[in-house]
Amino acid sequence: MAALRRTLHMATLPAGTRRALAGSLASSCLADRSLWDKLHAQPRLGSVPTFDWFFGYEEAQGLLLPLLQGARAASPLRVLDVGCGTSSLCTGLYAKCPHPVDVLGVDFSPVAVGHMNSLLEGGQGQTPLRPGHPASRLRFMQADAQNLEPVASSGSFQLVLDKGTWDAVARGGLQGAYQLLSECLRVLSPQGTLIQFSDEDPDIRLPCLEQGSQGWAVAVQELGPFRGITYFAYLVQGSH
Repeated sequence: MAALRRTLHMATLPAGTRRALAGSLASSCLADRSLWDKLHAQPRLGSVPTFDWFFGYEEAQGLLLPLLQGARAASPLRVLDVGCGTSSLCTGLYAKCPHPVDVLGVDFSPVAVGHMNSLLEGGQGQTPLRPGHPASRLRFMQADAQNLEPVASSGSFQLVLDKGTWDAVARGGLQGAYQLLSECLRVLSPQGTLIQFSDEDPDIRLPCLEQGSQGWAVAVQELGPFRGITYFAYLVQGSH
């Protein structure tokens, strides 16, 4: 529960979001789509068009850019963000990465997907996003991360990102979290990398990943602290 309390950062959220989230925790339904539809529909503070659990692209780029640089045999590099929500992770990769990337953000909330597509196209008073590399591409699609068959073929992505999605799905039971992991590994190329960003302690997460990722190498790196909290990047990698 301590990790869950740190994850949510309740005090930093708008009042309406805190109320909706507090109600969800009472019944442990963080894997419930209707909850996230409500959360993503909440007004955002000021002119900030995205909302990030844990942290955003700026904090993650120190880990991501070397991986992208080292995997440039595929050009553009295909990146999948599962449970992207309204995070800055996809938009940051697209707009700020100097390497060519083809980024797909998927989320089961149509509200989140609609918001991000609007942001990409310059809606909501925002300037349309421009790629950091001329060959880069960004798309958002509604999809269930536990069943990616409709949007992603096997072995089609060199990098798969999961920022807090395992954490949310696991609230509904580890069976769903293992199904999420299985789908992420199915769409990952044999030489690719899956990164799970979380604040969950390695003593808890690593045994789960090792059990569900047999045949893949599993490692962990510390990130932060950001705003006083240390996070972890759990890397599941194929042969390089």
